[in-house]
Amino acid sequence: MMRDFSTGSAPIALNTATLGPRASLKDAVDGCLRHGIATLSPWRDRIAATGLHAASRLIRDSGLTVAGLCRGGMFPAADAAGRKAVREDNLRALDEAATLGAGALVLVVGSLPAGSKDISAARRQVEEGIAALLEDAREFGVRLAIEPLHPVYAAERACVNTLAQALDMCDRLGGDLGIAIDAYHVWWDPDLSRQIARAGRSGRILGFHVSDWMLPTASVLNDRGMMGEGIIDLKALRGEVEAAGFAGPVEVEIFSERNWWMRPVDEILSAVVRACRTAV
Repeated sequence: MMRDFSTGSAPIALNTATLGPRASLKDAVDGCLRHGIATLSPWRDRIAATGLHAASRLIRDSGLTVAGLCRGGMFPAADAAGRKAVREDNLRALDEAATLGAGALVLVVGSLPAGSKDISAARRQVEEGIAALLEDAREFGVRLAIEPLHPVYAAERACVNTLAQALDMCDRLGGDLGIAIDAYHVWWDPDLSRQIARAGRSGRILGFHVSDWMLPTASVLNDRGMMGEGIIDLKALRGEVEAAGFAGPVEVEIFSERNWWMRPVDEILSAVVRACRTAV
């Protein structure tokens, strides 16, 4: 049986991207408190703008929990110096996630380095980069969550594009490695139901993100819809994810340059809560 948002048994997590680039971490925290949202998933730029330790105090004092930190990853690089810089940034991200008490560090894995057309090599670099980070993640007490992105991002943002790819990587690398399922990125996959069940059997679902796919879409990156505005069957997808054993918060992550980001924080958050109750 699916959890009922109206009773508070299916908690909402706010990804700070939903409020747009002008909203501060404090805006997000205060907004969550006003609208009864108990969980936050911040992007690292919002943490950096506040300062890590100030951000940690702000969130801790508010009583909010942190579902995940966005993002680590971006592993492929053109040379050894680039790979070293990537590793150092991911170690900083792990430290930030641990300091914030985040449930996971979400990995947007990256893809083709400048000048390359070899996506197979990029995927090898991704797997090598995650493998090298696993022991560090264990030491920090932070789980790593691979987030497959829609294939339209395969050349630039993420060369892992399906749950099957992400889970195959988890199986090869082992440990506490998991996945984040983002409805916007995976709804189209004909193998989605089978892979969600597979992820559930291995206990690898670390996050479930929602927004909606608009028709027409003005920008694949920055024209996501509020849940219920588009064509994704979010209720059915949530049912499958929860049937697979996921009991964490439903994370709302909306990039909406021409619509929601132009609105006041309280209007956005009122719509988030309403849409979760009616469309998710």
